[in-house]
Amino acid sequence: MSTLNKPGLAIMTSGGDSAGMNPAIKCAVEYASQRGYEPFLIYDGLNGLIENKIFPATRERVSGILHRGGTVLRSSRSKEFFDISFRQKAFENLKARGVGKLIVIGGDGSFRALNQFYADFGVPFAGIPATIDNDIAGTDYCLGVDTALNIIRQSIDSIRDTASSFRRAFVIEVMGRHCGYLAMVSALSCGAEVCLVPEIPYDLDQIGARLKHEIGQGREYVVAVVAEGVKMSEYLTRFINDSIGMEARLTVLGHVQRGGSPTVHDRVMAYKFAVAAVDALDRGETNAIMVYRDGTYGHLPIDAVANQKYKLDQTLLKLAAPLAC
Repeated sequence: MSTLNKPGLAIMTSGGDSAGMNPAIKCAVEYASQRGYEPFLIYDGLNGLIENKIFPATRERVSGILHRGGTVLRSSRSKEFFDISFRQKAFENLKARGVGKLIVIGGDGSFRALNQFYADFGVPFAGIPATIDNDIAGTDYCLGVDTALNIIRQSIDSIRDTASSFRRAFVIEVMGRHCGYLAMVSALSCGAEVCLVPEIPYDLDQIGARLKHEIGQGREYVVAVVAEGVKMSEYLTRFINDSIGMEARLTVLGHVQRGGSPTVHDRVMAYKFAVAAVDALDRGETNAIMVYRDGTYGHLPIDAVANQKYKLDQTLLKLAAPLAC
């Protein structure tokens, strides 16, 4: 058991990794210590809870991790955690360590898992949103988004050099699951000619006519950004090649978007989210998800996050709409 007057507080990462997780881990450990908690680290996500990979958060374990991408705690997706007997085992592991509160850094699936854990055993948690998809309801920002956008921006800028050199079209597929945030922001910030996302209806005939007109006026290359959720990257590449008559290539950026050293913005956001999470637990909040909305930090109950559909900013949709027709 903890020798301090507060229960142990454990930090874990779960679901897909994203830049900003490590700064959040480091800050949560240091701030929890300042607030009188004995901090612990859980390795390998939900599986680590079951397998008792729970260790004191020594200075050595969190030193030198601020600049690193991904998560030093590693992550996992656990089918076993859906079984009450395995959740019971996880609870016994925490109890043996004197851990009475949790911080989970991840997405809405991770939050729902910990919410069920709370319903079973009464262990409160605070959630820090971390996913490059930026698709968690109730918050305008999730950790890792800015780093991912900068990686995409750098990749598109490099591809544009080749596109202009060979007078080609390049279709670039970006991540985001069923959310088009990464694609829209990347397309706008990189000056793409085409952007296809799940949230905006697109018309290939109109796109084709527009591009032919622009080529007739002197356009020598085309950059198109496609969200993976529309499943149109290969088709659009063939369409540009066959219907427009411009040689086209497809580049799927893939998991390179998740890695990389966190940007300044992600590091600062990680610190603010981590402090807010510890403070929420210290106030006795249960199952609170940290959020950033309209320039303000706060928190929402799990139901307001996990059971709601994420909606993109209408202004962003209006800006990107002309690229889909």
